[in-house]
Amino acid sequence: MELRVLRYFQAVVQERNISRAALRLHVSQPTISRQLHDLETELGIVLFERGSRNIQLTDSGDYFANQVNQILALTDKTLANIHEEQDISGNIVIGSAEACSFLTIAQTINELQKHYPHIQTDIISTNADQIRTNIKSGYYDFGIVMEPGDKTGYDFMRLPGESRWGLLVTNHSPLATKDHVDLTDLAHEKLIISSQHGMTELLNDWLGGSATKMNVVATYNLLYNASLMVAAGVGSALCIDGIVNTNQSDLTFVPFAPRLTASTSLVWHHGQRHSAAAEAFLKQLSADINQPLP
Repeated sequence: MELRVLRYFQAVVQERNISRAALRLHVSQPTISRQLHDLETELGIVLFERGSRNIQLTDSGDYFANQVNQILALTDKTLANIHEEQDISGNIVIGSAEACSFLTIAQTINELQKHYPHIQTDIISTNADQIRTNIKSGYYDFGIVMEPGDKTGYDFMRLPGESRWGLLVTNHSPLATKDHVDLTDLAHEKLIISSQHGMTELLNDWLGGSATKMNVVATYNLLYNASLMVAAGVGSALCIDGIVNTNQSDLTFVPFAPRLTASTSLVWHHGQRHSAAAEAFLKQLSADINQPLP
């Protein structure tokens, strides 16, 4: 299976039409058609539903397309890092949870740019489950995950700062005027919680095993979307402070009592061989937060 053929396949998926893909790639339509047929034969599956003007993917084709996107993204990142210049260039990919401590990472990226202007940093907002998957595959160089969390098989650096857990409510909610919310307040709320693995266990620790009694009406991956659900009246969102700007909005963040905070760590696979760009980032972060590398 050649990378060239995978790029043909990716272009056809994106264009949904072999003719348009051929024009984009500057190759003939029969060449692409023949290569795709050979690819299906090699894989032993049907990738496209043929017959309509615009090509549609089969279920197997849709799965393969997602894998191809990751393969080609990893290939492009690897080639960029291999062909780095003397002053260090290349790409760093960081999967990150939403947290105020990301400011530390942003400041490190800024300092890194001053020394190595040809390094590009790609930030992907996601959850801990996806971070672990993509670090393992090699697509992400690093991940930023919320604590506490299982870091078996990972090296890590604790990032400075903490975020406070609480409830994001509308300004019309009776809870919006309170200094804090507690377990009795949650019992009467429709709740929107993070879909991240381990969230229920974290809440059970805080609530003394009562999380299963909560009225959870929705889950979220990114808090911005959750804030829109809160504004629409779907429910109130359990979240950390400082992610959504509630100034001049119809939303209010009310902290939990007793106090519940979360910290974050930068993680990477134990024994991972870093590119020069990723190694430079780690050294800069270590210096910025005055913390030795593992």
